[in-house]
Amino acid sequence: MSPVRHMPVRSVRRVMLAVLLCIAVGACTASQQPAPVETSAEAQLSSASASATTSGPATPLPTSAAPLLIPVQGVAASQLSDTFGDARAQGREHDAIDIMAARGTPVLAVADGHIEKLFTSKPGGLTIYQFEPSGRYAYYYAHLDRYADGLTEKQTVRRGQVIGFVGSTGNASPDAPHLHFSIFELGPERQWWKGTAINPYPVLSQSQ
Repeated sequence: MSPVRHMPVRSVRRVMLAVLLCIAVGACTASQQPAPVETSAEAQLSSASASATTSGPATPLPTSAAPLLIPVQGVAASQLSDTFGDARAQGREHDAIDIMAARGTPVLAVADGHIEKLFTSKPGGLTIYQFEPSGRYAYYYAHLDRYADGLTEKQTVRRGQVIGFVGSTGNASPDAPHLHFSIFELGPERQWWKGTAINPYPVLSQSQ
């Protein structure tokens, strides 16, 4: 029987290092491959919700034939500021974005749906809760100066329809009229006052 030849320890180490290097390079190369570019409204909305939910699992926003519209007439995407998550009084976090505009500027429905609730509250002032067609998500408009003439609960609205006007009702400063706008995922009970907030900024900032 021929004697067994053992590989020198130094050679074994070199082989092991080479193998480990190949594995590492292969993993890095795979991880650096660019992901497919998605341009649909569904992809934009899903990406936003995945990165911006305040609590609970990330879930896709409703599929739409068109991206959500900026809800204040005449405001461009470049004028928006991400105020979602900002600190507020009494340890609260801001679960919406504020869109500054002159008092009386028309507020537009961001998508098709229906008016679920017209409500006046101490913090939000004059508000609108709009449900999208599936009833899974709600859009909330607050601090309104007034509603559009004839607006009623359960009324069907179309994307771009005037539903109210910018104001400073509720706890907003009279010197800084704006629209407080939020998106939230409803629970199985579909209660208009209860849901998981999703940051609207990543979605609206992509609007044309």
